[in-house]
Formats: sequence, structure tokens, C-alpha cells
Amino acid sequence: MASARPSRRPWSRTAVVLSAGAVLVLAGCSATNPITTSEAYNVVDGVPVDLGGDVAGRNLLVFTSGEGEVGTMSGALTNQSREDVQVELSAEGTDPVTVDVGAGQTVLLGGDEGEEVELESVGAPPGANLTMTLSTPAGGSVDVPVPVFDGTLPEYAEMVPDAG
Repeated sequence: MASARPSRRPWSRTAVVLSAGAVLVLAGCSATNPITTSEAYNVVDGVPVDLGGDVAGRNLLVFTSGEGEVGTMSGALTNQSREDVQVELSAEGTDPVTVDVGAGQTVLLGGDEGEEVELESVGAPPGANLTMTLSTPAGGSVDVPVPVFDGTLPEYAEMVPDAG
């Protein structure tokens, strides 16, 4: 005795046409809207900078209570080389600050656990960019526009140095 087989209904032409149409419409969405996850972009408030070779700055920010007031820098300096390096940070109207970054090390700037980098006078108001020059002996110097923040955002309120 033969067993009963479930009947299979072939797709109707209408179902095939509708499915193909849906696939084409959905594929068209990605043709007109670029896929943003395939593009590299900075997902933090600070800016990155490559100083040539294996030395880089990441998430660089300046905090101040106002233009002309004392400021402090936040971010990180990374040295992926096999040699220790000195990174000099400066802005117009301030004395340069030198940060030693060991071979294969990352030095945090600012915050509770980072190295303090103080600027005597920030030459840009909060909300603007301050042009900072970062340099190393081997990589030369790079000018980078670093965003300036004040205590308006609660997460940054403790990072702003006292005025005066």
C-alpha cells in the first residue's frame, strides 16, 4: 500500500511576479540610500589625528569655562612603535606641553586617571574649534581643529577647570 504524499501546489504566476517585484523594490532602497555602516566615521565628541608612523591622538577635546580662560585637554595619545616618543601639544597663546608616551603604550589625557594637560588660555569659545598643533620628532607636526566644550553637558561638567 502506498503512503499518501502531501500535495504541493506550485506557486502561481501572480505570487512569483509579486515576490520578484518586492525583491526589486527592496533592493532599490539600498541603491538610493548608501549603507552608512560601511563608512568609517568618528563616533565620539573629540577628534582623531595621526601623527605619522605609529603615533596617534584619539578623541581629543578641550574643556574651558570660556574664551580666554584656562582649559584642560582630554583624549588619548597612542604609540604603537617600538620606541618611546614625546608628543608636544600646543595652541596659539599657550606654552607647549610635552607628553611622554612609551613604546606600545596609550596615555590618557584628563579625567581622574589621565595625565593633566593644562592650557593657560583657550583661544576659542565653547562650541568652536581650537587649532592645536601636535608634533613628534620623527613625525613632524599636524594642525588639528579640536572642539571646545564647557559644562553645559552634564557629563562634561566635572571636566571644566575653574575660571581664573
